[in-house]
Amino acid sequence: MRVLDAAAVSAWAAGCVRSLASLRPAIDEINVYPVADSDTGSNMLFTMTGAAAELESAQPETAAGALKILARGAVAAAKGNSGVILSQVVRGLADRAEGDLDGAWLARALGHADEVATGAVSRPVAGTILTVLHAVALAVRGDTAPLGEVARKAAEEAAHALEKTPEQLPALAKAGVVDAGARGLVAVLDALVGVLTGAPVEQDHALEAPAHAEAYAWEVMYLLDGVDEASLPTLRKELSGLGDSVTVAGDGSGSHAVHVHCADIGAAIEAGLALGRPRRIRVEPLLTPTPIEPGGGIDRTVVAVVHGGALAELLRAESIPVLAVPEGATPSVEDMIGLLNEAAGQQVTVLPGSVALTAAADAAAGHAMAAGRDVVVIPCASPVQVLAALAVHDAGRRTNDDVVAMAEAAAATRRGELRIAQEESLTWVGRAQSGDVVGLVDDEVVLIEPAPASETNLVAAAMKVLNRMLALGGELVTVLSGAAAPPGVAEELAEQLRVEHPEVELAGYASGQTGAVLLMGVE
Repeated sequence: MRVLDAAAVSAWAAGCVRSLASLRPAIDEINVYPVADSDTGSNMLFTMTGAAAELESAQPETAAGALKILARGAVAAAKGNSGVILSQVVRGLADRAEGDLDGAWLARALGHADEVATGAVSRPVAGTILTVLHAVALAVRGDTAPLGEVARKAAEEAAHALEKTPEQLPALAKAGVVDAGARGLVAVLDALVGVLTGAPVEQDHALEAPAHAEAYAWEVMYLLDGVDEASLPTLRKELSGLGDSVTVAGDGSGSHAVHVHCADIGAAIEAGLALGRPRRIRVEPLLTPTPIEPGGGIDRTVVAVVHGGALAELLRAESIPVLAVPEGATPSVEDMIGLLNEAAGQQVTVLPGSVALTAAADAAAGHAMAAGRDVVVIPCASPVQVLAALAVHDAGRRTNDDVVAMAEAAAATRRGELRIAQEESLTWVGRAQSGDVVGLVDDEVVLIEPAPASETNLVAAAMKVLNRMLALGGELVTVLSGAAAPPGVAEELAEQLRVEHPEVELAGYASGQTGAVLLMGVE
């Protein structure tokens, strides 16, 4: 088929329904993220069934008209987080439906579907349906091959990206499954290949998932009409304060599907009432995974919340679920609950990389959406304390003993840092001018080096700070280089430390932080 027509759109909708109906039990079984409530396959099937019914009753003459009706029906019928995202995939295709709907169109439309689906989600997470959709969009970008070839390439890339989802999302890896919503997306793209080429590609990616237990919160969904587009960020923010998995997705003609997992049903509905007219309100219980008995599998996880992208990547490389927060920002409740949901097991230990992040983690630990999980926050004032705690973490140790060991390691780590003064200020050791290098130990200013913040000045100041810290003893020095650190500072500091303190071991990493030029820890 060279170009898509209305009959092909109808056939694709019907094919999606057949495929999702066949795979529904298997997809439901592998549904562990964001909540293990065994309904992702059912929700995607419900969404596409409603969309197909809307299309069948309308019988449009053109492919563009058929896609727009299908998208409208999908948004109206969207059920669950996965259903809302799937509706946005269809909407993305419909938004770009003009001219010849050929291979080049499909490539562009999949790119737009990636944008609108991701834009509808308050907190996109790697390893989910959005990750697979993004991989598809990148794989076909700029492709001008025939329609069927572009569709096949998209489906094959989706299947390939699906297999990688456990590597990206620890909750999937620990359950031994791929992402359920992403599996549904693969089925939808396979159905499109079948319509366009007559040779569908369908693989069984479903794996056995854990059992589930009692309800602990609620999934609230409704359609919202009459809302001003400018008010949508306010709605997302308010819903994010109630829980997680927040999506607000439009159908392109003024109506929006609203979705949130929360403990307060009334507050979620009232947030919509304040801005528009909610209708077709649906509320369903969420389920928690059955607790894993100690010794019977993975029953706990350590997660971290830090500033600095490079530091976050360092921790992810050690298989630690991480929330990276811009400096100066505070993570929302949804961000923190989402981080907790990435973890597997009933017991979660949180390592926050600053005083403010510790307060945010404490607030999330006591939130209603964290009910049923044992969340322990280990107070940290610096990311060097996070690294110190992880250095002694032992998954084979009893949970309480491991938490105590990590807390003791964090508390025993002395911390120092170098910052560049942004303005004139008076400190305990004198007046600092803008551009001066300011050294701190445990948040107390201990030295000021006059500007400029050259490599030589920074190394000299860092050694003065470290000498002060090492005067009380220490075996390991950890240095995190900030984004503003000159390229040679870390190497020069390491050499100087070897000369003055050969008995001390040094570990150095990039942090990506913008506030401090160097962060230092002594253990």
